[in-house]
Amino acid sequence: MNSISLDQVGVRLGETTALEGISLNLGARRIAIIGENGSGKSTLARVIGGLVAPSSGSLRVHGVDPVRQKRELRRLVAFVFSNPDAQIIMPTVGEDVAFSLRSEKLSQPEEDARVSGALAAFGLSELAGRSAHELSGGQKQLLALCGAFVRRPDLVIADEPTALLDTRNSRTVADHLFLGGDHQLVLVTHDPRLALRCDTAVLVGSGRIHAVGDPVEVLATYERSLAC
Repeated sequence: MNSISLDQVGVRLGETTALEGISLNLGARRIAIIGENGSGKSTLARVIGGLVAPSSGSLRVHGVDPVRQKRELRRLVAFVFSNPDAQIIMPTVGEDVAFSLRSEKLSQPEEDARVSGALAAFGLSELAGRSAHELSGGQKQLLALCGAFVRRPDLVIADEPTALLDTRNSRTVADHLFLGGDHQLVLVTHDPRLALRCDTAVLVGSGRIHAVGDPVEVLATYERSLAC
């Protein structure tokens, strides 16, 4: 069941209420989460992905309880963040992609084939032996994507994945996110063009849900709120 369900979820971070009373049922394949800086949208994405535990309420992600079934959730979910340096761990491009498969318990030939196929899909084959940390910003984000997708996740959560990229690299990264498989996508973004490529949009403000639905309508609601 490729759905995300939250029931009265709240999150407190120290003395701050980051999310309050969040109830959602999201079954769309591509979901945009939008809102101003500090609205709680990144916290919401991290709750869905099991990186932040809710202080109250309950949730299920593809039938899994992120609090009680963390290992199962890690198998289902892959994260992509705005800064790829936070995700690149190993010295070379090929080694970094292979590192993402460390928990898969594949035979060496199977692992090699998965890594080779993923590198080819992201146009990184010729860079397999290169130092991962010496790549350009766009190449690093493609490597982060490659490391996420090589695991063949059911759900990809991307938090501002194009924020640090130029137009050409932003388009390439977005195309991989939207077209690179049959995964469900949760995309945190400030870019209305990306939000409009989604099937559903969620508007977050002050830790609460302000609107859910067609991206055109939700973006219009967001624009009206900014004009007030």
